Amino acid sequence: MSDFPQPLISAPELLQRQQTEHFVLLDARSGPEARQRYQAAHLPGALFVDLEQDLARPTADAAQGGRHPLPPVAEFARLLGCLGITPETPVVVYDDKSGANAAARVWWMLRGVGHAAVQVLDGGLPAAQVAGFPLTDAPEQATPAAPYPASGWHLPIAPVALVREASATGSHLIIDVREAARYRGETEPIDLVAGHIPGAVNVPFAGNLDAQGQYRPAPELRAAYEAVLAGRAPEQVIVHCGSGVTACHTLLAFAQAGLEIPKLYVGSWSEWSRNDFPRATGE
Repeated sequence: MSDFPQPLISAPELLQRQQTEHFVLLDARSGPEARQRYQAAHLPGALFVDLEQDLARPTADAAQGGRHPLPPVAEFARLLGCLGITPETPVVVYDDKSGANAAARVWWMLRGVGHAAVQVLDGGLPAAQVAGFPLTDAPEQATPAAPYPASGWHLPIAPVALVREASATGSHLIIDVREAARYRGETEPIDLVAGHIPGAVNVPFAGNLDAQGQYRPAPELRAAYEAVLAGRAPEQVIVHCGSGVTACHTLLAFAQAGLEIPKLYVGSWSEWSRNDFPRATGE
């Protein structure tokens, strides 16, 4: 992990950097009317990125790739160019859900195309406001650059065939980061069927955070995930959620802890549950 900066930046540090450094600031809030909320109030200079249009390329059938499959690399490279992001550009990303929707996804995608200088604002928009950042409704303009020179996704991705093998044989540890009630199959507010992938263990992403909605200290995260790994190497781990977005929150936690980044199952439960694959409920 030594070739990359810490994946998190605190709001006071960002406020200080804003006075002296050039960087691209991205607002990755998602959910209902996210763009309208951004237009009404955002951090000065922040450019909006849309989960549904910019960070995913949904297909007609979520059984093939889930609800938020990755866009083609060439499309993402063009987006980065439109945002003014070159390989030398520092990037900071925030959302209003402590990185879970969808700042950590942006972080993973930038790291995935080889971009080193990307960080997530720890605590997100609420932490920025506490630190004294003003909000603005002023329109923002990017300074476009050429498409980013990306050749592929360089972080590890688990295709569904590997996840099926891991579920059947235990070849990889499968970590499900959804809330415990969704994992147990007691409720399913988004996808069609409740439950979890057989053999998966439940480590909810919310456990990465402290009571203030900021990431726990790196030594705590490392101890917690080393206990989950129980001697397995991170490359033998697959992380998933509902649709490959909040899983990135846990992948960021691995990086913050100084651990290698495990494999992301992009399709996640939204793909698995729409196929004739085994499903489990309970603990």
